[in-house]
Amino acid sequence: MDFLRLYARVLKLLAADRWVAFGLTAAAIALAGLQFLEPVLFGRVIDLLSKSERMTVANVWADAYVLLGIWSAVGLSGIAANVAVSLLSDRMAHRNRLTMMSRYFQHVLALPLDFHGDVQSGRLMKVMLVGTDHLFGLWLSFFREHLTTAIGALVLLPLTMVLNWRLGLLLIGLVVVFTLLTTVVIRKTQAAQARVEEFHTQLAGSAQDALSNVVVVQSFTRLNSEAKMFGDIMRQVLDHQFPVLNWWAVVNVLTRAASTITVIMIFMLGTLLHLRGEASVGDIVSFMGFATLLVARMEGGVAFVSHMLFQAPALREYFRVLDTGSTVPERPGAKDIGRALGNVHFEGVGFSYPNSGRILSGIDLTSQPGQTIALVGATGAGKTTSMQLLQRLWDPTEGHITLDGVDLRDITLDSLRRNIGVVFQESMLFNRSIRDNLLVGRADASQLDIERACRMAEAHDFIMRQPRGYDTMVGERGATLSGGQRQRLSIARALLKDPPVLILDEATSALDAATEAKVAKALRALMAGRTTFIIAHRLSTVRDADEILVFDQGRIVERGTFQQLLTMAGRFADLVRTQLTGNTE
Repeated sequence: MDFLRLYARVLKLLAADRWVAFGLTAAAIALAGLQFLEPVLFGRVIDLLSKSERMTVANVWADAYVLLGIWSAVGLSGIAANVAVSLLSDRMAHRNRLTMMSRYFQHVLALPLDFHGDVQSGRLMKVMLVGTDHLFGLWLSFFREHLTTAIGALVLLPLTMVLNWRLGLLLIGLVVVFTLLTTVVIRKTQAAQARVEEFHTQLAGSAQDALSNVVVVQSFTRLNSEAKMFGDIMRQVLDHQFPVLNWWAVVNVLTRAASTITVIMIFMLGTLLHLRGEASVGDIVSFMGFATLLVARMEGGVAFVSHMLFQAPALREYFRVLDTGSTVPERPGAKDIGRALGNVHFEGVGFSYPNSGRILSGIDLTSQPGQTIALVGATGAGKTTSMQLLQRLWDPTEGHITLDGVDLRDITLDSLRRNIGVVFQESMLFNRSIRDNLLVGRADASQLDIERACRMAEAHDFIMRQPRGYDTMVGERGATLSGGQRQRLSIARALLKDPPVLILDEATSALDAATEAKVAKALRALMAGRTTFIIAHRLSTVRDADEILVFDQGRIVERGTFQQLLTMAGRFADLVRTQLTGNTE
């Protein structure tokens, strides 16, 4: 069953702690054996008392001391085993929960843009937190309870047949009834619970979507509409959850009934066998103890199975994310090229997004170290996509791209991206201090390095006017700073990184004229001595580029300097005229 395969995978995650797991398994076997002995010893005490009238007082006490001594040893051993299981299982579960959270976090951060473009960040957070919490609970309950139950049912239960096979058959029958009922209900409810989990994921996604766009919600008076949408999903959760709960309520009733019937039958059959001399009173008492213990364990097992059924969809989703492979994998033997010179070459590059039409066709370009190449054209012409290919956020579907003569697919991702700096149109800042945001560029930068970069980026003065200077928190996405301030911090971050290849992705298009002038000065400092690619709609910003590439419908249709392209009176000249006159005809 898929259910059992999922459970097996959860346990396989403990491979790094296998010796601890083996120790816990040994302790569980010991606990199962000790629990089996307690009803046996209790039955022997009853037998001793029932025949005490035919024994001397000294013999009764002698036998009683032996039984009580064994019982005490069993009890103390059980306490020691329980303490060991509790301590070791707790620590192992906590340790591995954090390990799996870290593994998931690193894996998701490394996944390419095609994955993140299709999945909401709120959903990914929910999958990580809920999935690792479920893993923790399963590991803990397995070693604390369910391993002992499984050993008791599969190994020790048949030993009751040695004591009295007729009474033993009743206990085995009880286990069979529990197993059959649980299997039937799992089959009935597994798909329905998966559907419930889908709605829970929609809830998380809907909440994250609304909260991340709270300004739009308030400005467009969407509060009631968003609340209604959230409420509709909640109602669907309940509509699909209640039938599942009903099935498991039926299981609880039937298992309780089966347990009660089994205990009554043990008493009745035991009495009959006792009257025929085929079972002692102690045997009957022992089997009543077995039945009580087994019923408690099996009811706990059923509760665990039902609980895991509710968790299974979330665990599958967690593993589905972990199993997602990268569309830009590193080749075996990919190398670290150190610091590149900055020679970039596109040869016959074509690209299509998954499940979409062609975006780029026949892109050829070459940049020498220190050159500035501008990419211009209408929105959707392929400019940004071509630069994403340079960063290996995607791989081309045709042709190849080289850096200093080495195919990008033969370079490690860390080495490639270490050599490329990007200043985006929207300054992407973390909800951390200004200093921490700058150190993203270079983690080992000194305060002197930071201040030098910020002065070059025209940022130092406004930083020092902040309440805590470089230790000032900038808020989510830099919300406490102006657009120009955020952009200058992005430039300072890129200066700290000191990459030989630089991509300016509409770095000034969202700024006013005064702010743009300050940022432009910072950009000139950043571009000095680097191979720079400028993606621009505002054509006045690319006058000094060594070469301008004009993109149209995924192709380079013109190339040359600013003046050369104007002289050609082609597509670029039309774009310049449109921006100057505002006339699109």
